[in-house]
Amino acid sequence: MVSWRRRPGPGLARLWGLCCLVLGCWPNALGCPASCGCSSWRIWCTGSSPGIASFPVPQRSAEGENVTEIYIANQPNLESINDNEVGFYVGLKNLTVVDSGLRFVSRHAFVKNVNLQYINLSRNKLSSLSKKPFRHLGLSDLILVDNPFKCSCEIMWIKKFQETKFYTETQDLYCIDDNNKKTALMDMKVPNCDLPSANLSNYNITVVEGKSITLYCDTTGGPPPNVSWVVTNLVSNHESDTNKNPASLTIKNVSSMDSGLEISCVAENIVGEDQASAELTVFFAPNITFIESPTPDHHWCIPFTVKGNPKPTLQWFYEGAVLNESEYICTKIHVINQSEYHGCLQLDNPTHLNNGAYTLLAKNDYGEDEKRVDAHFMSVPGDGNGPILDPDVYEYETTPNDLGDATNNSNQITSTDVSNKENEDSITVYVVVGIAALVCTGLVITLIILKFGRHSKFGMKVHGEVKGVGLVDQIWLSLQDCDNEEQVMVAVNSDVHNNSTASDNSRLGFVLFHKIPLDG
Repeated sequence: MVSWRRRPGPGLARLWGLCCLVLGCWPNALGCPASCGCSSWRIWCTGSSPGIASFPVPQRSAEGENVTEIYIANQPNLESINDNEVGFYVGLKNLTVVDSGLRFVSRHAFVKNVNLQYINLSRNKLSSLSKKPFRHLGLSDLILVDNPFKCSCEIMWIKKFQETKFYTETQDLYCIDDNNKKTALMDMKVPNCDLPSANLSNYNITVVEGKSITLYCDTTGGPPPNVSWVVTNLVSNHESDTNKNPASLTIKNVSSMDSGLEISCVAENIVGEDQASAELTVFFAPNITFIESPTPDHHWCIPFTVKGNPKPTLQWFYEGAVLNESEYICTKIHVINQSEYHGCLQLDNPTHLNNGAYTLLAKNDYGEDEKRVDAHFMSVPGDGNGPILDPDVYEYETTPNDLGDATNNSNQITSTDVSNKENEDSITVYVVVGIAALVCTGLVITLIILKFGRHSKFGMKVHGEVKGVGLVDQIWLSLQDCDNEEQVMVAVNSDVHNNSTASDNSRLGFVLFHKIPLDG
């Protein structure tokens, strides 16, 4: 059997060459020292020769944003971590500096590294370590074993930190006292070394706008803590005195803009810190800061914004009279922000009857404010400007006040409308007159036939005179002999008329009218 080995093709060789080129150029691009290695997410410095004397910093700040882990070991010349060094790696989560000559960590070393979760500074030369670099971090692990800490109040916070954290392996933490005796940190006792505490004189600060108020903060701790007031975004003029205990904060001419603001007193010493906070409540008269003409948004809405504390009562007026709210017209508050209320007067299907001036009145125990806005929902029907609406949709009762002025030109009919109506009336008259003329003509012709029917060739003779039967009856009998489908005309000669009575003439007319079709 012949053994063989596949040789890499030219494409694969070029790919390997490109990868080697990128990896070879990466340390220089990131600014890695000779004793370090760098990738897009990790930096490691483990070579002791020539080693590093300062914390590695990228040449460009953007290059360190994706780095999440830094591992440094066996660097005897690295003695400090200073400000603005670790801060280039804003995404850093894990930091390890072990078996090196680290003696000092700046108080602002990790200000920008809010994502730090794990720090290992074991087997260095730390004799003291302040809590400030770590107090804003949510660390899950802080490992400090085998450092020659001096027994002092400055490292008491490490003992407290160890008591509050659970570790799978107990840290071998110790300190050296003044007699160079090694003592377990958990057994360390330092006189006059206690955590500070802060207490406010009032935790519910209430004040009326324009007035002044003074807040006091009483502190304890050893050594005596430093006191500071945190009044971020406070608009009102204020001054503080932290040289005395209790410390004081005076706020003058309190502004309503500071209502809801949090005020804090911070007490801090080398052991740790404590903080007490209170919310500032400012009472002030209502102020309508915004009101606007109505806008259609599912329902019609007159939007407004009102500030006031305590919460003001709201009343609407329409054309100077109190507006009684209902399910069709009512006030809605959509957003509440501290002492600011955003809402609208909601109107369901308003018509021209709702046009007019609307006034909002806001009132509380400290004053009132009002604003007016003009609303126009639709034009009066018939003026040519408003939309054509189905009157059945609106269930409003029309009153004399709802009618427009009779002298108003906007209610007058145009000439084109008049012309169209006159044409329609003329056609109707012509039709009626024509029908009437036809009816009259027919009646006249009928009467003429009846009067002069004896000269018609369609006249009919009476076949004989029946005794005992009157003339009209004889004619009736003769008519009975005629075919029902035959159209006949009966001619009565003058002799018949002369021999008949008035009663017979009436009966004869009745017979002729009912037996002879008019269209014959």
